[in-house]
Amino acid sequence: MDRPAKGVSHMSHTYGVSRPLHEIRFKYVLTVLLCIMFLSVGLRAVVEADEAAEAKIGEKIYKVRCMVCHGKEGNGKGPSGILRKEESTGRIIEIRPRDFTLGLYRFRSTATGCLPSDEDLLLTITNGIPRSFMPDLKSIPFDERKAVKSYIKTFSSRFTEEQACKPIDVKKPKWVGSEESVNKGKVIYKNMKCWECHGETGKGDGSKSEEIKDDWGEKIVPFNFQTGELKKGSSAENIYMTFTSGLDGTGMPSYEDTLKEDDRWHLVSYTLKLMGKLDKGKSHTQSAHK
Repeated sequence: MDRPAKGVSHMSHTYGVSRPLHEIRFKYVLTVLLCIMFLSVGLRAVVEADEAAEAKIGEKIYKVRCMVCHGKEGNGKGPSGILRKEESTGRIIEIRPRDFTLGLYRFRSTATGCLPSDEDLLLTITNGIPRSFMPDLKSIPFDERKAVKSYIKTFSSRFTEEQACKPIDVKKPKWVGSEESVNKGKVIYKNMKCWECHGETGKGDGSKSEEIKDDWGEKIVPFNFQTGELKKGSSAENIYMTFTSGLDGTGMPSYEDTLKEDDRWHLVSYTLKLMGKLDKGKSHTQSAHK
């Protein structure tokens, strides 16, 4: 085979026209990239169309099961109004149904400021929030719960304007709940001034407990760790997620940037101690696929 002379570019001869190989490679790569782009756009359009159809089904279920509290417009102003409950301590808790229109959610597996994942929404829909009078929907088929999730997302433009965040990775160390970890967590609880809201013994009676308001300007009270289960769930993993992601819309901040991972787990240990969980060994793992 003849070899090209020195200094002469490799050429391709198509229909009598010579073209440099680098030009052919560029056009090939460009074609592939354009195909991938159009394919992704097409797939996204299909997904969005499927979710829109799903939301139509979810709307019907929402009107029957959710609208009484969350309202027709999803703004938390349903006919039920503000709900109240009395704790064993005598403290009265006012519970306002979630306003979906701002796209602010407390119970997430994503970083503070991020939207919840679809799995996060499904967990809440599936398991409910007993401490807030929100019933679970385990009795209805999983596909219908997914439809409710899709409809709830239509109340806030954030779900179409923002990209989803990656879930926070949670790997519980074996030493969580140990005496050493509890003692370290107690120091962190004091240094981070958790007691200002939750009180020295975790009863929610700290010096600033009467001053806290949510993003809607409504007064909210710190959780009393001695009164039972947390709304999100009381497993070590759930408590760690709360310390890491924060409870957006409330006065509970994220400690992801202010506490090292181990310190957050030590704080979990002390919280479990305040809740009286370390001697009970109960598991509260939750799943939406039930």
